[in-house]
Parts: sequence; C-alpha cells; structure tokens
Amino acid sequence: MASAAEQLASHISFANFAKATELKKRIWFTLGALIIYRLGTYIPIPGIDPAILEDIFRQQAGGILGMFDMFAGGAFGRMTIFALNIMPYISAMIIMQLLTAVSPYFEQLKKEGEPGRKKINQYTRYGTVVLAALQAYGIAAGLEGMTGSQGSAVLDPGLFFRATTVITLVGGTIFLMWLGEQVTARGVGNGISLIIFAGIVANLPAALAGTLELGRTGALSAIFIVALMVMAVAVITFIVFIERAQRRVVVQYPKRQVGNRMFGGESSHIPLKINTAGVIPPIFASSLLLLPITVAGFSSQQGPDWLGDVTALLGRGQPIYLFIYGALIVFFAFFYTSVVFNPAETADNLKKYGGFVPGIRPGKNTADHLDFILTRLTVVGAIYLTAISILPEILISQYAVPFYFGGTSLLIVVTVTMDTVAQVQSHLIAHQYEGLIKKSRLRGRRG
Repeated sequence: MASAAEQLASHISFANFAKATELKKRIWFTLGALIIYRLGTYIPIPGIDPAILEDIFRQQAGGILGMFDMFAGGAFGRMTIFALNIMPYISAMIIMQLLTAVSPYFEQLKKEGEPGRKKINQYTRYGTVVLAALQAYGIAAGLEGMTGSQGSAVLDPGLFFRATTVITLVGGTIFLMWLGEQVTARGVGNGISLIIFAGIVANLPAALAGTLELGRTGALSAIFIVALMVMAVAVITFIVFIERAQRRVVVQYPKRQVGNRMFGGESSHIPLKINTAGVIPPIFASSLLLLPITVAGFSSQQGPDWLGDVTALLGRGQPIYLFIYGALIVFFAFFYTSVVFNPAETADNLKKYGGFVPGIRPGKNTADHLDFILTRLTVVGAIYLTAISILPEILISQYAVPFYFGGTSLLIVVTVTMDTVAQVQSHLIAHQYEGLIKKSRLRGRRG
C-alpha cells in the first residue's frame, strides 16, 4: 500500500510538472544561464600563455589557489574572463550588511522596504565594481611576476596588459552579477548560489577521476578511497539532517469574541533552525580570507621576503589559517543570524496580534526568551559549520586528498539543491492551486 501511494504521488507530481508551463520556462531559463556561465569559464583573458599558466597552477593546486579555483569552477586556474567569479559581489554584500548594522543611514534604508532595498542593491553593485577592479589589478600585477619552467606566464607585460586584464575581469564579474539576478527573477532558485553550485559540480567528475587514477597507480590505497566515499555519504547525510533540524517555539493566541462568534484560541509555532545563517558564513569567510591571501601569494613572488613568510603561514592546513577561517565562520554565523531574525521585532509582532509564548510574558521577556534560544542554536550551528568547513583542509594537508572534498563545497551543493527543489515544489503547488481555482470558477458559471 505504501509503495502504491508513493507511485501515485510521484505520478501526480509528474503530471503537475508536465502541465506547469511557467515552471518549465523557468527551469529552461536557469539551465540556459548556467550553460552560458560554463562556456565563459573556458574563454581566456588576452595576453597570457595557457601552457605556462597551467604548469604554474599545477604546482600550486594544493594551496589556497586550489580552493579559490573550486569556487570559480576552474575559471581561475584557466585565468578566463570569469576568473573572479561572483566573489567581489559577495564581498560587497558583506560590506553592505555590515553597514546596515553599524550605519544609521543604511539601517534606515533597510527599514524603508522595497525602495530602500533597491538603493542598497544599487550600492552593492557599485561596491562590486570597485572591489572587482582592485582584485583584478592585483591579479594582473601578480600574473606578470609568475614564471614557470618555460618562462613568463604573460606574453607582453606592461600597462596595456594590466588595463585589458582589469577591464576583462571586471566585465566578467558584472556579467555574472547580472546573470545571477536574472536567474533569481526569471528562473528557479537563487542565481548567485546556483552559479557557485554549477562551478563546484562541474569540477567533481574530474576530481573523482583523478582520485580513481591515483588509486589505480597505487598512490592512494583502495581502502582509503572507499573510506573517503563512505565519509562523503555520511557528511551529506549529516548536512541534510542539520539543515532540516529546527526548534519549534509554541505560540498561543487567545480567544476573542466578535459579535456572537468566537475567534482565535489556536496555537502555532515559530520555527528556529539550528543553522539559521545557512551556507552564507563559509562563503563570506572564504571570500574575505582567500582574496587577500591570493593577492599576497602573487605579490610574494616579486615582493619582500616577509610577504612570502606570511603567505606560507596562511597556507592550507596551517594552524593560523584554520584559526582565522574558523573564527570568521563563527562571526558570520552570529552576524547573519542577527540580520535574518530579530527577536525584539518578532516579540513586538506577537504582542501586536495578541500572541504569546506559554509561560513567558509578552514584550521584552518574550524577546529575551527568543534571543536565548536562538543564541544556543547558533552556537551549535556555528560549531557544525566550522567542523564541516575545516574537514577538507585537514584531509588535504594531512592525508593528501587530491581534491577539495566536503566542507564548504558539499555544504553549498546540498543546501542549494534543497532550496531549489523546495522552490520547484512551491511552483508546482501554486500551479495546482491555480488549476483548482479555475475549475471552481468554471463550475460556478455553469451553476
């Protein structure tokens, strides 16, 4: 009976999907945008020697550049027009959210609703251009100082090369920013997250093939590879469990009489997730940590000796790097949670509509109660995010895993997949309701 019911449910879902024309258009638009993004990751910037650059990046694949290249979907290692990916936009978002917390002007903009949100988005775009230009110039200057066994990576270094590189990389980042916004508005899912998701997933087949090749040659034992795959499944299961886990705070609404009828008296709940911040803290921490380290790594080849020492101390698997990375994740977990959920505002809304938490007085006591619960949940969520994100650093540095396994990459893949599936289901439900409403109207007219 259970299997028959499941088959019936899947048949209904498939039938709804086949009839949901709007949803199919959104899915095709999303796929088309991601294909355009992937094509752009193979268009190199002008003035570089791809063979020499590949040789240089092969030597540094296990370091910081390997992780940054993972986020860029391989575009950074190939030094293409999308080498900066969407990271400058994410960094600009971080700065704007920090400003909304400390600046009265931006805080007021946030409270203005849709007009204020549009202004904040516009400032974020301006910040993206500035950050992308600074980072692109740092990369251009670093490329001029990079030399491999066959010579310099830049064919004709100089002001013209730097100018063309800055224009190309900034243009690529702006295009991806626009493409992500279009996917969010006209496609399915969050466009920015899907772009990062596509880059990570695109690298997985090659990474798995490289791992199996190392197993074939004997560089990695078969037992270790099997254990790695089992660990991947366990990490995915753990991520799904934590992302779905939540604490439900019961809210009671009192009964009230309007005329001769009684209203209210029902109970509801406020769902508080363990990981309220989602995948944002690891992405924010990575973008803030990787970009300065990458520029420093480029500059250390032609800069002072102390810059090379700092780059070595902040290398993958080094204690200082792991500490800073973990501290940034914890900070952004608490910061973004405070941005997403405001206990005082929630308590005021409950009081306004007559709701209350059983055993807690409305107003400030309710806000303190919600803040206490949220703080404890965020502590657990921050520890979970830190552990998941540091796991691949340990595997790469201590056990020579040849690709960026687990951590932020798996977290992004799993959470983006869950969010996208949830949006598809919501579109299907909306389409089903629209069909029921149309049928009821037709029956009403016939009646």
